[in-house]
Amino acid sequence: MFVLGVDPGLSRCGYSVVHSRPGGARAVALGVITTSPADPLPHRLAELQRELRALIHEFDPAVVAVERVLFQVNVRTAMSVGQASGIAMAEGAAAGCEVVQYSPNQVKEAVTGYGAADKLQVQQMVQTLLGLAALPEPPDAADAAALALTHLALSGSATGAMSDRFTGGALAPEAGLAGSPGSARRPPSSPGAGAVPGAGRVKNAVGRSPRPQPPTRVPGASS
Repeated sequence: MFVLGVDPGLSRCGYSVVHSRPGGARAVALGVITTSPADPLPHRLAELQRELRALIHEFDPAVVAVERVLFQVNVRTAMSVGQASGIAMAEGAAAGCEVVQYSPNQVKEAVTGYGAADKLQVQQMVQTLLGLAALPEPPDAADAAALALTHLALSGSATGAMSDRFTGGALAPEAGLAGSPGSARRPPSSPGAGAVPGAGRVKNAVGRSPRPQPPTRVPGASS
């Protein structure tokens, strides 16, 4: 089963396609979709819609997991995130996918076992659960992968080594983070580079090319 995780945003929209299989979950695509603030809002929304539609068409996910938009102090940011979220949900529903939403705290609790985990801790656990060689970059893409993993955990679809780590939708205490309740250790950190060569390939920034390349695939991942 393929799950598309979407960390919504208009300037930067993280995405990750996670494949749940008997041997465990693996990321087959990971990156960000970016739009230029210099472009008119309708054009940016249309570009984001095209890219999300292309991802869904290529990978045909069973589920699209989107971060739930909660209260933000910056009203403009909240509006743009809400617009991006709406596009992701609408495209998933139009393609016949199950569409689900999870709050940031639900994602942190499911992936790290600690609802107040920071972004680095989420990246570290995503790296561990997906067996990546280095930290997933950028953080928007890691958050999207965490959303997909959260759905697998909370829906009971986790398999292989990942299913052994989850207990009732949260990581078992021995896989928790240092400083979190009931945790025993911190996942190994890894310096620098992203886990996927060329991750963040979907870019539509200032001076963008007419059409981005296909989504970045994780080397060796099966589809």
